[in-house]
Amino acid sequence: MRKTVKCFFIISIVLLAGSCTFDYGGGGTPGEDMPDLIMIDVEYVRVRSADPIAWFHADLAERYEKQGIMKLQNIVFEHYNEYGEEVSVYGKAGNAVVDIDSGDIFMNNGVRIEIMSEEITLDTYQLEWKDEQRYLSAGETNEVYIYREDGGSITGIGFSADARRRTWEFSNRIRGTYINEE
Repeated sequence: MRKTVKCFFIISIVLLAGSCTFDYGGGGTPGEDMPDLIMIDVEYVRVRSADPIAWFHADLAERYEKQGIMKLQNIVFEHYNEYGEEVSVYGKAGNAVVDIDSGDIFMNNGVRIEIMSEEITLDTYQLEWKDEQRYLSAGETNEVYIYREDGGSITGIGFSADARRRTWEFSNRIRGTYINEE
């Protein structure tokens, strides 16, 4: 029994050491442009009442304590339904910046989000999520492509979506194809 616990402890330390690196710098306090913590090949699961609600993987994560942000590279994420049984949203982005306190997220360098309940996929260069307002936007100049599973598609500029009201809109240059299944 004691050997098993000792072996488990050693394996755990080896696995943790292999998945994280700590950059202590050259002494002194880190500048605002230097991360306080650097992690490579990060996997994170957020749990509420014993059910997973979100998961993400990033090739690189840098945490900046003074600024209250985490920068992520090559991120893939999933959001689960109420009981953590099914994926409700799947996405990926080249880069993301997460505000640690508010939960707001800015993603860029190619963003793709699949919303299973709506049967749609969004593709764009950048998206911003405001967590408290439950509001998603792409900025006034970024083109957003929305593809529906039925073959329809809509493209436009100035995309925004209100998740509470389940509405979305474009402010400019809207075009696309609507498929009427009746």
